[in-house]
Amino acid sequence: MGLKVNGLDDLDLQILDILINDSRTPFLEISRQCHVSGGTIHVRMKKMEDMNIIKGTKLLIDPVKLGYDVCCFIGVYLDKAKDFKTVVEQLSLIKEIVELHYTTGEYALFLKIICKNINDLQNLLMNRIQAIDGVQRTDTFVSLFQPIDRNIELNIRNHPDE
Repeated sequence: MGLKVNGLDDLDLQILDILINDSRTPFLEISRQCHVSGGTIHVRMKKMEDMNIIKGTKLLIDPVKLGYDVCCFIGVYLDKAKDFKTVVEQLSLIKEIVELHYTTGEYALFLKIICKNINDLQNLLMNRIQAIDGVQRTDTFVSLFQPIDRNIELNIRNHPDE
């Protein structure tokens, strides 16, 4: 009997594994590797999209080549927990914020920022983020280098449920 994870079977996981390794793999190539028809791949992809396992596709760009030289992370302290919704609404308007996480621990929010230079970062912090009502203070961490950037690996051959 095959492996089942959150309503997905071995074939679904095999399809995801192929796409995680190369998201531009044509469906016909996936069907060849999985030994099923192209129609089966289309049906399985639609099922995983309907389940929100596959949430679309992304174009990955190199921000540095477009003049965005600073990547940093900002921990945000809120005045009160009730400020969360309005602060997130205001932060969502700042285009340089590429990720926002609600976290446990010291910070209420943790942001990933991509901006052009340190002057832009300083302006962003002082005039936009720290100026939001409900933001008590921030801690900033500048990324110097990103040696690992990958998707989660589906270890479909050695899954703990097998």
